[in-house]
Amino acid sequence: MRRMSGRDTKAKALVEEILHSIFFLGQFLKPPCTPEKIISTGRKLAGLKTQYPVSFELYSSQLPRRSPFSCVLDMFVHMIGKQTKKDKDHLLIQMLKDFIRPLKKDGLKSRPLVSSTICVSKCNNSDSYYGVSMSTTGCHPGRIMVAASCLGTYWDSYVAGAVMTYYPTKEKKSYFDGTFKLPGKVHCQSFNLSDGEKKDPCKSCGNLFGLSKTVGMEWAYGHCAEAESLSNLFKNVEEIRNDVHPQYGSFPIPEKKTRAKKNVRDELERILPNTFKWDGHFYTPG
Repeated sequence: MRRMSGRDTKAKALVEEILHSIFFLGQFLKPPCTPEKIISTGRKLAGLKTQYPVSFELYSSQLPRRSPFSCVLDMFVHMIGKQTKKDKDHLLIQMLKDFIRPLKKDGLKSRPLVSSTICVSKCNNSDSYYGVSMSTTGCHPGRIMVAASCLGTYWDSYVAGAVMTYYPTKEKKSYFDGTFKLPGKVHCQSFNLSDGEKKDPCKSCGNLFGLSKTVGMEWAYGHCAEAESLSNLFKNVEEIRNDVHPQYGSFPIPEKKTRAKKNVRDELERILPNTFKWDGHFYTPG
C-alpha cells in the first residue's frame, strides 16, 4: 500500500470529518436520514465504510466540532496550500463559488449544508485566515453547531467566550461578558458566496467583536463567518491574540465562566435529537 503523504493524510481527515458532520445532521431530517439513505449507491457506500469506518460508527454518539462546509473550506485552503499568496483570497472565493454553483440548479431557494458567506481576517500584511457562516438548516442544528464550536475547543476561547455571552438567545448574560473590541490593525471582511460582493458585519458581530459600520440585522450569535475567521486568526497569530482584551479582563471569575459554559451545555443537551446518544465527546478525526 502506498504510504500516505502529509497532504493526503490531511485530506483524508477532512473527508472523515465532513462525513461525520453530515451523518450527524441527517438525524434532524423528517424522517431522520441514516448514512445508508444519504449515500444511496451501494458500491459507494461500501467503499466509504471501508475507508472511513469511524465516521459511520460515531455519528450517533459523538458531536461534530463544526458544520460540514467549514470542513469544505479547509479542504480548499489545503488544496491551494502555499502555492500562491498574491490574490489567494480571490482564488479561494472563486473556487468556493464554482463549487456551490451547480447546487443552485435544483431550484431550491436554500441550499442545505452550504454556507452563504465567507470572511477573511488578517493583520496588515499577515496571511489571511478564513471562516464561513454556519451551514445548517433549521434552528436546532444551528444552535447545536454553535454550542459544539464553543465547547469542543474548535473555536479559540476568546471567540467562544464572546459567543457564549449571548448564547442561546440574543439577550446578553448579566453575569458574564466575554465580548471584545478588535485591535485597529485587524482587517475583517466578509463576502457573499453567491456573487462575491462585500458584506458589512451585522449587529451581532458588532456586539461580539466591536466591528463597526454594522447593518441593522441581528443574526443568531455565532452563526456568522466572522466567528470562525477570527478564531483561526487568533489561533495562528499570537501577537494579535495578545492584543485582544475581553470585557471580563485577563482573569475571569472561574465560577462565572463555568456558569456560562454550563448554560451552553444545558441548552445543547436539551435540543439534541432522541436518536442521538451523546457519550460526552466531540468528534476529532484521527
